Amino acid sequence: MVLLHFFTNLIAKILFTFKPKTMDNKTNDYHISFFKPTTAQAKYYRNMVIWLVLIWVIAIFGFHILLRILEKPTPEADYITFQNVWPQVEKGNASEKELMQFGQATLSVLGKIMLANEDKPVLNDALSYSVYQLTPDSRKKELSAIIQRFEEKRNSIDNISNSDYVAAKKNVSKEVSPLLNLSSTDIRSKILPLELKSEGIEHLTEELRAKLPAVMKKYLVHNQSVLTDFKFLGFPFHYFYTAVFLLILFVGLCWLYCVLTDRINAKLDIAD
Repeated sequence: MVLLHFFTNLIAKILFTFKPKTMDNKTNDYHISFFKPTTAQAKYYRNMVIWLVLIWVIAIFGFHILLRILEKPTPEADYITFQNVWPQVEKGNASEKELMQFGQATLSVLGKIMLANEDKPVLNDALSYSVYQLTPDSRKKELSAIIQRFEEKRNSIDNISNSDYVAAKKNVSKEVSPLLNLSSTDIRSKILPLELKSEGIEHLTEELRAKLPAVMKKYLVHNQSVLTDFKFLGFPFHYFYTAVFLLILFVGLCWLYCVLTDRINAKLDIAD
């Protein structure tokens, strides 16, 4: 509303200060151009608005440009872990510890809020593969059956508070969490049952080998800079700047517009 009032007031001032040519000039040129004002007052208003808009544009886009100049890719700890163990996992030579770290890293990504639909199956396959490989041979079929029963239960219910569903979910978590060295208080153990699949997890597919590194990098490597790491009044500086400072700046520009308008009117001996 403030912005609408700002531009409405501006247009009104230009209209009322514009003086069309007289009929003596035998012309009906009543066109008004912001960039070609015909009065001193309109010229002052035009210059003032251009400067205020420039300040606003620089404050917004200049900051984003500065962010892009200063930013550098910064990996999360899980991505570094993934990079260290992936070559061995891909070759099938990973130790139990490496498989455990591999599973934890993929599960951490699955716990993120925003995942593309095409990326989630890749992560599900990777996680399920690590769990399958960590399961003792004598229990592989049993564990697959437990996961399969949970899948069937999950697909058949319409309410996640269903007691059988809740019990099945807890059972899967209880059976699988120790394989990945996840405690019962680890939030990842809560989502673990939802991300496992029971079929096609004995081997790494060619599609999984090709896609997984890019998917992990997509969600675990972020662009950071001093503007995002620096804290101001308890907030990351980039958040404070965009969420607080730009709002204050806008209000300040509106106030400045009013002050400058009064000065222009006083200078030209014009009374509103």
